[in-house]
Amino acid sequence: MANHYRELFTTPGATGLVLASSIARLPQAMIGIGIITMLVQQTGVYWLAGAVAGTFTLANALLGPVISRFVDQRGQSRVLPIVTAFSVVMLLALIFAVYMRAPAALFFVLAALAGTMPSMPSMIRARWTQLFRGKPQLHTAFSLDTVLTELAYIIGPPLAIGLSVTFFAEAGPLVAVGLLAIGVTAFLMQRQTEPKVVVGNRSNTGSTLLIPGVRTIVLALLAMGAIGGAIDVAVVAFANDQGWPASATFILAAYALGSLVAGLTFGALRLTLPIEKQFFIGILVTAITGVLPVFATDVYVLSAMLFIAGISFAPTMVVVMKLGTIIIPASRMTEGLTWMTTGISIGVALGGMLAGAVIDAYGARAGFGVAIGAGVMMMVVVLIGLRTLAAASTTNIESAYS
Repeated sequence: MANHYRELFTTPGATGLVLASSIARLPQAMIGIGIITMLVQQTGVYWLAGAVAGTFTLANALLGPVISRFVDQRGQSRVLPIVTAFSVVMLLALIFAVYMRAPAALFFVLAALAGTMPSMPSMIRARWTQLFRGKPQLHTAFSLDTVLTELAYIIGPPLAIGLSVTFFAEAGPLVAVGLLAIGVTAFLMQRQTEPKVVVGNRSNTGSTLLIPGVRTIVLALLAMGAIGGAIDVAVVAFANDQGWPASATFILAAYALGSLVAGLTFGALRLTLPIEKQFFIGILVTAITGVLPVFATDVYVLSAMLFIAGISFAPTMVVVMKLGTIIIPASRMTEGLTWMTTGISIGVALGGMLAGAVIDAYGARAGFGVAIGAGVMMMVVVLIGLRTLAAASTTNIESAYS
């Protein structure tokens, strides 16, 4: 195992990229759940908390591909400072509005405007893809990247929740905004790994969603994100019902820890199974284990259930990203990877909003039922699109080596 990761870190610029990206990705894990916790603490209304957080996530998901297209055309160092600065200002305005008990409508407007926050996971993966596209090291790089993402979700949500519960309602989102500014700055300082702008990008006017196989991946990730979004809100509600709100921190950490352990192990493997079949197996296991949380009787059992459910997440995401690098042209890689992130982000938003409404009507446990429904939808999407994925990946692998 160690040899594959050691080999990765000997690549020039890789160590700096890992360190900077570890900070840059942390706000992505904190802001959504931070908004939820902030609003629950201030208003006690779950649907409002889920809806405002969902508005931010949805706006971020829809704007992400547009921003990433500009990045493909003009470069990360020219685009990211502008969009990040605007997002930081809008997030600070949202935090202030909540503190001042402003009208709820203003929360939605500011949350939507804050959605210009760049898709840092896509920016980071674009750099890994430039370094290792078509090489075995890309598997390990994406596995490490996914592990670092899961580590962010182990640290981020508990940190955001803990700050808001322990100090004041706005503390979690406020720290997340500070980390966003610091993280993006540190990331942009790593000039050695910044993807070069490919000449001719401006002629690519069609959406990457038109590329065969991409829509199947995006829709599957949307459903996968809905599982995570529903679980986030349901865990906060479940912890409150149990009379231990702070327990949501270690419950969500257990979910991410399961994914982290699986991702680290997966990065040491070299699989020969066709990648579209790896994708199907990952989706199947994710859907099945998504049923487990509904049977939890207390916070400890729920933690164990979510640890098991999390095991399939990182390997599935690694396979999805590898599949994307096969299907999507190099000149449109950032936009394509962002559409994948958009799929899962929209799912998180919809899952969180639906779970919030269901919880308000039927109680905390019912929120986990939203995750089960999303798992069923995910399986249907993949079964319908599996043949297209197989054909697209085979065609692009053959063209790459012809």
